[in-house]
Parts: sequence; C-alpha cells; structure tokens
Amino acid sequence: MPERLSAREALALVTDDFTELPGLPAARSGPNGLLGWTGYDASRARATAGTGETESVVVGRGTVGSTPAVLIAFEFGFLGGSLGERTGDRLETAHTYARAHRLPVVSLVATGGSRMQEGMLALTQLQRVARQSALTRAAGLAQLAVLRDPTTGGGWATLGAGADVVLALPGAQVGFAGSRVRPPDADPAAYTAEAQVAAGTVDAVVPHGELRAAVGLWLGLLAAPSAEPAPVPRALGAADLPATGWDAVRRARDPGRPRARAYLDAYFTRRAALGGDRGGGRDTDGMLCGFGSHDGRTIAYAAQTGTATRPAGYRTAARLIRLADALSVPVLTLVDTPGAANDAEAERQGVGAAIADLFTAVATARTPLTTLVIGEGGSGGALALAAPDNTWATPDSYFSVIAPELAAAILKRPADQVRATADQLCVRPQDLVALGVVRGIAGERTILPPPPG
Repeated sequence: MPERLSAREALALVTDDFTELPGLPAARSGPNGLLGWTGYDASRARATAGTGETESVVVGRGTVGSTPAVLIAFEFGFLGGSLGERTGDRLETAHTYARAHRLPVVSLVATGGSRMQEGMLALTQLQRVARQSALTRAAGLAQLAVLRDPTTGGGWATLGAGADVVLALPGAQVGFAGSRVRPPDADPAAYTAEAQVAAGTVDAVVPHGELRAAVGLWLGLLAAPSAEPAPVPRALGAADLPATGWDAVRRARDPGRPRARAYLDAYFTRRAALGGDRGGGRDTDGMLCGFGSHDGRTIAYAAQTGTATRPAGYRTAARLIRLADALSVPVLTLVDTPGAANDAEAERQGVGAAIADLFTAVATARTPLTTLVIGEGGSGGALALAAPDNTWATPDSYFSVIAPELAAAILKRPADQVRATADQLCVRPQDLVALGVVRGIAGERTILPPPPG
C-alpha cells in the first residue's frame, strides 16, 4: 500500500507558503448531524484529536512554482476524507475565493466518498461541488487535481475526474468504487492510478519528488491566456516545392521526414502533455496533445504523428481544444496522417462520432487556431484537425480528399494511373495555395499566397 500523506504533508509537497482561508463557515446542522446519528459528534471529536483538523478538507492559498493558487487538501484521517455538509461549505468557499481573486484551483484529493452519517445531505454535496467547478471553469480559471491514496466515490467523480488536468501519485487507489463496495472478484489492478492512466482518465502518474515541479509547470502554462494566434512553425524538412503530385506524396511519406515530435521540440521551450480522452482511451502514438511555452506565451497543441489516427486521438484533440478555448489559450495543430483508422476496432470505438466531435470543437472554438500540415493530409481524418481559415503547409506535405491509391481504386483505374491521379487531385502545397485551401507555405521564409483577385 502506498504511503498515505496527511493533508498538511500533501500541501508541503507542492508549496512552502500555504495559508488557510479566513472566515470558513461553521456547521449548520444540530447535535450528531441532521440525521441525529448516534455517536457522530464523538467520531468527529476523535477525528480532530487524531489529525488536528476540524474537517476533512483544508482550504487556503499558496504559491506553486511562480503561480499563486487556491489549494484544497483532503485529510483522509478525518472520517476517511469523506464529504459532508461542512466539507461542501469549505469547497464552495475555496472556489468562490478563487473566482474573486482570479486564481487557479489545485485539489489534492484523498477521500473514501460521501459521509454515511449525513445520508443524502452528504451525497448532495457532490452537486454543490460540480456547480462550483462549472462556475470556476466558466470564469476561465484552470482546475488541476492530484490523486492521492485513496481517491474513490464522489470525490473522484467530481473534484478528481472533473478537473482540467488530472495527475496522480504512484500506486494510489483510484476508482469510483471503493475497496469495500466493489465486486469481490474485481481485479484490484483496475482501481489504480496506473490503470486510470491507461484508460485515458488520468493524464500522468507523478512521483512525490517531482510533484511540485509538475504542478508548477501546469499552473504556469494554464494560467496564461492570450488573444493572439499561435505563430506558424518554421518548416524543418525540404525547402523546395515538389514538381508533381506524386512527388508531393512521396516526400510526405518519406520515413526520414521530420515528424510531430521534432516540430514540437523546435517550437516549444517547455511543454506538458495531456494523456487521454476522458472516455476510456489513449492514442499517444498517433496524437500528441498538451500545452507548451513558445516565446514566453502559452500555446496549446494537438499534433498527429504520421500514423492512422485512432478514435481516442480525435477525442483527446477535441478535449484539448475545448480546454484551451475555456482558458483563452491559442491552439496550434499539426496535421500528419494518412487518414483515420478504419479497422473494425476503430468502428467499434466510434471513429465517425469522434471525428464529428472534433470538427465541432474546431468549428465552435473562440480562441484562435493555427494549423500546419507537416506531412500527409489524408482526407477527413486530417481535415478534422485543420483550422478553416488559418491552415498552412510545409514544402514536403500534401493534402488530399483521399490518398491517390484509394482515389484510383474508387475510380476503377489501373495501378499505373495512381501517379496521374495524384496530379489530378492537385495535392501539392502550391496547388493548395492556388485553390485557397491553405494560406501559404511555411519555410525558412513563409511563402505568402497571392493577394485575392
């Protein structure tokens, strides 16, 4: 079993200047709680004597890295870190303070769920927490959760899973069902932080000694809105333009061509990655998403890696764009895929719905989007990631309604007509500029399109 930290020990992992919020509300219920649960007052008194806390959460403010934030820390030693009426009061106070002072919220969660001694009144605190989280998100303020051991029940389903970015300590028990209520034959490995990372619901597992730096990096990136679009990255590959359509396709498919990671390394001085789609999937081999720093500005990124994009990749990109939109952070997308994954498993995972959702996220984003096609632009699986009015291309890329081989097959042309079909599809970067599909060609010097008319 991993080490269970107290609330104060957890706070010390991320900040040195924690100060509790003043004027926390007092309890509103009578002796032994609203239900008159025999022995409840005595249990609370013992919890206070054992932990030094008067409730299951400690709330205050402190600086993490260089970013001031509101901090919420659960004390599992106080009635299992359970959520009751007074817990809800404190959580609401924390979010209200965060909005009033324009601060992000960091929740260090360790809870067994709702407090039995308060019955349905305890359960309804989840609605209060969800509303406060929604109000804070609507205010454009970031929310980050760190999952400690254990994080289960309503605390996981609100403060934990509902945060914008979710980190976890190694080996932490994480799951909606706590150890005493899950099926007796359930695999315990499924209820761990590591399993939740694999399922796309937790972004990363972070060791204790690295937590302060990780939280500080995330807060520094998420708390820096900007109204200006992301600059177009410099092209890293070939500088000359392809002579034919097939030349464009061949160069984009060259295994030695620079890929997404090379572009991200060249563009950002530091970055932090989102790890999943929040729906049970990850496609970290096919879609890289996160936030980074470019020339002192925060820019969100979603980058295809040159493989067929899986449904989870599209859902993660949609999550990234919606989060960046809520925080007023500009977005850079890098298009590079032969197309969406089209195998049977991709269909079972809802590839069509995932692409549709990404199209919607792009179409409705208020924050500016910039797109660079860095390799293959294969059909709708590539177009879904492209900004409708601010897409650029590198000299070693192409964009096509469909791959030339597939176009020839659909048109019932022989294999020797594939190259001619590529020319007819007008897939070269310069063709795309002439058609108005892309704004220009990125290079050491960006090649601007001709003026309209």
